[in-house]
Amino acid sequence: MNTPAKRTVALLFGGRSSEHGISCVTAAGVLRAIDRARFDVVLVGITREGATVLMQEDDLDEYRLEAGGLPEVLDNGTRVLWPASTATRALTLIDQSGSLRSLGHVDAVLPMLHGPYGEDGTVQGMLDLVDLPYVGSGVLGSALCMDKHAVKTVLADAGIAVAPWRTVTREQLARDPYLVERLDEGLRYPLFVKPARAGSSVGVSRVTEAAGLPAALDTAFAEDRTVLIESGVSGREVEIAVLEGHGDEAPRTSSVIGEIVFTGRDFYDFDAKYLGAAGVELELPAKVTDEQYAAIRDAAVLAFEVTQCAGLARIDFFLTADGPVLNEINTLPGFTPISMYPRLWEESGLGYTELITELVELAIAREPAY
Repeated sequence: MNTPAKRTVALLFGGRSSEHGISCVTAAGVLRAIDRARFDVVLVGITREGATVLMQEDDLDEYRLEAGGLPEVLDNGTRVLWPASTATRALTLIDQSGSLRSLGHVDAVLPMLHGPYGEDGTVQGMLDLVDLPYVGSGVLGSALCMDKHAVKTVLADAGIAVAPWRTVTREQLARDPYLVERLDEGLRYPLFVKPARAGSSVGVSRVTEAAGLPAALDTAFAEDRTVLIESGVSGREVEIAVLEGHGDEAPRTSSVIGEIVFTGRDFYDFDAKYLGAAGVELELPAKVTDEQYAAIRDAAVLAFEVTQCAGLARIDFFLTADGPVLNEINTLPGFTPISMYPRLWEESGLGYTELITELVELAIAREPAY
């Protein structure tokens, strides 16, 4: 049997968003699991200020999720330069002394970036410009799914159920201070106030009465100039994993669904997702009927396609008496070994290491967008 040629992957992590630390932990998990017989790895960190630096494996050994503080990419004085044109796929290093040397040819980029400046099409556009294949959705799919207002508009137009919502900008409130008194019109409490373009539940508040809206808006506006106010949906919170199909094949979905079970917490916030805070349990696999699974699967596949996703997505739903209501599409979901996305595939028979390999190979095989 022929052994596949060894590939080189640039693992990209950190970034300028408030989810910087989560990205670092995700990258550490991927580095520990990636198949070293198949892939060489170049570690490219992005500092909070946007500097692109070369990292070493020892740097990631200490990356852990801890309540006392999340890891961070620090500026070590190096700079990694992306290819100057499509004529090469080689990365270049400027070391601390200012000397240049090649880091060699890169077959694909694995961007483990969450939030703005990473999950929103920004990095994807840069990689497209120099013709570097990368894991995950392209510019349009990334930008669309990052913007909660835009993606809900597209999903609703496709006939996919979404929670009722209203969108407001910081500028609109500045022009009309009394607008805050009308923001809940037509919506049902509890309301969820969210930044339009942030993930990991950063900046999200649950509001049970109108008096709580101003403070919730302040929290959300600290993350984004555009904010969504959504009606609460009564239903179970469930998640399904989607993986791009091969060639012209339809997207694949995990054979099981996960459920977020609340035992003493109002919603699945940042602390519950990443720091193991009490009050939330993950049930995997979730107890659903064949009909419920089929409805969630079909809605997830349709959503993946109409939003032009690629590679991977975790799609979150509320499972109500009237069927699934789509909550969110995560184009670069949490990807630590204990995150829901890889765990759903593990339960479906595709292990963490094999999942990473599949995603990289899909990226390399994918046809250019243009």
